[in-house]
Amino acid sequence: MANKDGKYTTIHYQQYLELEKILSAQTLRSEQLQTPAHEEMLFIVTHQVYELWFKQIIHELRSVLELFKTQIVGEGNIGTAVSRLQRVEEILKLLIAQIGVMETMTPLDFLDFRGYLFPASGFQSFQFRAIECLLGLPNQQRLTYHNTKYNSVFPQEQQDELDKIYADGTLFEVIEEWLERTPFLKLNGFDFVAKYRQAVQQMLQQESEAIQASEYLTEKEKAMRTSMVGSTDTYFQSILNQKMHEQLLAEGKKRLSYEATVAALFINLYRDEPVLHLPFCLLMNLIDIDDLLTTWRTRHAQMVLRMLGNKVGTGGSSGHDYLAKTARQHQIFTDFHNISTLLIPRSSLPKLPKDIKAQLSFHFTADS
Repeated sequence: MANKDGKYTTIHYQQYLELEKILSAQTLRSEQLQTPAHEEMLFIVTHQVYELWFKQIIHELRSVLELFKTQIVGEGNIGTAVSRLQRVEEILKLLIAQIGVMETMTPLDFLDFRGYLFPASGFQSFQFRAIECLLGLPNQQRLTYHNTKYNSVFPQEQQDELDKIYADGTLFEVIEEWLERTPFLKLNGFDFVAKYRQAVQQMLQQESEAIQASEYLTEKEKAMRTSMVGSTDTYFQSILNQKMHEQLLAEGKKRLSYEATVAALFINLYRDEPVLHLPFCLLMNLIDIDDLLTTWRTRHAQMVLRMLGNKVGTGGSSGHDYLAKTARQHQIFTDFHNISTLLIPRSSLPKLPKDIKAQLSFHFTADS
């Protein structure tokens, strides 16, 4: 391979990967303390592999953040972001599968060396906390750790670095700002929210009429099902009434701004339009990453329950109970999940004016 001077350089496989460093980094405490435990090697290697993959995830997330920090995000950049976030998804799938490898170690095997781990704990994984910060997990949403700030287990330098991630802007924030800037909110001659309101009212009316016309339901069942269908005064209010949305934001029941929510809804409803395909994929990436992290947390909690029962964790947490609660509470992109509540069938979608449909098509398609 040539360098910038045109001279060819060579390197050995072991040098390039620095395998001497990597393969000499497994120091078994049980051996040091002259009570060797065979399973400790698996425990160390598994967690080191986690940290290596965490490093790659951080590398990808930082690159996506940079792509969206510009005022104008080109379509090519969206495609790049989608491919890199898909890579993050595949890595998370590996991390979930890796738990199965860990579970080849029995609880009794783990007890052979667990006592040597105190007070080391997964809570002290700086890289995992950095991933949470980069994605945009709000501090106020975190479960407390011994009633102290989540980053108190790290030295001051690392605490400052985590704070800086929030100060520089998280993935949640830059995607929200990008959605607020999308042109789908201001389409000449097409009031999306007004058209959507009409479509929702029509859809709800048709569903209610179908329930009332049923020959198989009792009056009580009809009343119950009609109430389940809802109305424009129920969950649709968050998109049809901006003041209601702002109130939910103030109460902490929503995070995504009204403008960004409208844009995300438009992208979801008209995802089949060519120009909207990549933006839709991007929003799905965020949901998938959230789902995979929740799955990982849940599987991790179940593994801890299997290994330790109700024992206290090595870091002093409540063990399984704490981990199970984080799976429920540490979701980041819930507002994007909840867009599904506002979806209506394709058959009920307001038709786009011809000129707007052309704007959302590829030029050669529109011209033809």
